[in-house]
Parts: sequence; structure tokens; C-alpha cells
Amino acid sequence: MHTTLELRPVPPFRLDLTVWAIRRRPDNTIDRWDGQTYRRVLATDGLPPFEVAVSQTGTAEAPHLNVALSTSADSDEAQAHATRALQYLLGINLSLEEFYRLADGDERLRSLAGRFRGFKPPRFPSHFETLVNAISCQQLSLNVGIRLLCLLAARYGPAVSGDEGTFHAFPRPRDVAQADVDELRQMGFSYSKARYITGLAQAIVSGQLDLRELEDLEDEAALTRLTQLKGVGRWTAEYFLLRGLGRTHVFPADDAGARNNLQQWLGLRAPMSYEKIQRTLEPWQGFGGMVFFHLLLKSLDEKGLLPNIHGPGES
Repeated sequence: MHTTLELRPVPPFRLDLTVWAIRRRPDNTIDRWDGQTYRRVLATDGLPPFEVAVSQTGTAEAPHLNVALSTSADSDEAQAHATRALQYLLGINLSLEEFYRLADGDERLRSLAGRFRGFKPPRFPSHFETLVNAISCQQLSLNVGIRLLCLLAARYGPAVSGDEGTFHAFPRPRDVAQADVDELRQMGFSYSKARYITGLAQAIVSGQLDLRELEDLEDEAALTRLTQLKGVGRWTAEYFLLRGLGRTHVFPADDAGARNNLQQWLGLRAPMSYEKIQRTLEPWQGFGGMVFFHLLLKSLDEKGLLPNIHGPGES
């Protein structure tokens, strides 16, 4: 059964740029993009897994999203879940007026923000997915980390089959709680990471851990709570604040790729320490995460992964 819904993001909005900040690499099979349509399989307790297909019409300044759902579930429930997930994934309700005002008064930031105007900072749709993303990518290249995540989804994620093939949602905690550690190691996860991921899933399923409690904590308290979890250090915790809780003032300064992107953007030769990064970001205080995401897009563009820099209806 197919059902549709329409969403109107707070402008400006660019689906293509936002999707690339989610998927990060072209071989990401969880978040798929063909140049026009974003597709992802969603899975939640109480509903069978289903796929959403999102396309944009209109311009960045007057955006309109058409969402098609392939589901056998109650359409109202599926639409409500899809809407919530896409609000996280695509940041459609976020207003970036303050960020653009800051950029207008800063020559360097103005150029960067203008280049990717319409991008919205994405969040993963679950806190579990956020932490597993971070743990999987620790001390690895992003290429390898994304590959591991796709293998994890293909093995444990709920599947949806259609004319174009079979695709998988990101696994839920209950899908991974009883995963075999040796099987994860055969996929390429280290023994420690396999234990961290399965232990995290088990703690959530058993009720010993409720990551939603972090939503009401201030940054420092949330970071302290997160770093008490096995496998979670400062970088993973800051990554969670940005990509899980949507705290766009947080720049994960231990991120090697982000550090290199920042250093290149500023034209600095000397390596930047964590403390130096924090000092350097002071002129853009409150928007460190927005700088992080825009520099990610700049890096992707320079790799040739953003072939169409013009948005819908633009030239």
C-alpha cells in the first residue's frame, strides 16, 4: 500500500545538501540518494518496516517536500512516524535566521554559508543509531565506518523488498541485543566495538539505560553521563550532542576530519589542538556545529560528490 504526505520546511531548505550531510559517502545504503529522491527504510516498534521516498519541488526559498510511503501499516500511524523521523533527519522545522544574520556580518562565514544556503543540520532518528554511528567510526576513516554501518544494517536491520531490491532500516536495540560478537568481528568490527554496541543495545532493551534522559541535561552534565558509558569518550559524546541532540553550537573538536577541514578553511599550517579549536571558534560562538556541517559539505563538494550545486528551481 502506498500513501503520501506533504511537508513544508522552514525556508531556506535544500534537500540535496541536507541528505549529503546525512549520508556522507556515496556507498551509504541506509540513506540513499539518486540525485532527486532521498530514500530510507524506517523501523519502529509497533509498525512493520516501511520505506520513505522524499523529493523536493519549488526553490530553496519556497520549498515543498513530497513524501511517498510504502507501507502495509495503518497510514495515519505510518505518516506520524515518518513525519517525526524526517523532522530529525532533515531538520525541516529549524529556523537558521540567527546563523544567517551572523554570517552576513562575517566575510569568511558569509561565503561558506552562502555557498550551501538551504542546508539544514540533520540528526539521526534515534539516540541508539547516533551512538552506534559514533562508535563504529572511532579511529577509522569515514569510508570504513560507513561500510561497517551498512553491513550492520544489512545483517540485523528490518528489511523492505520492492521492485528495486531489498533495503534495510538501521537496526533497533532489540535487533542487535543478541548479536553474536564473533559475527560482528567477521564484519570488521573490533572486539571492543562489538562488545560496546551489543552491550549498549542490551542495556537499552533491559531498561537499564534510557538515552532520552540526556535530552534535558545541560552540555557538561550530558557529556559526563555519556562518557560513563563503555566505549564513549569525549569525541563520541560531543558527536552525540551534535548529531543526536541537535545542539548545533557543539563542534566535535577531536574529530580528525573536522579538524583538518577547519585548518584548511582558515589557511593554517600548524596542527590545531582541542583548546585552539575552541578558541578559534569563538567568533562564531553558538554555531560551532553549523561550521562543522558546512565544512563537511565543503569537503564533499571538493571531492566531487555534490555534482549539482544549484538547488531546485535555481540556475
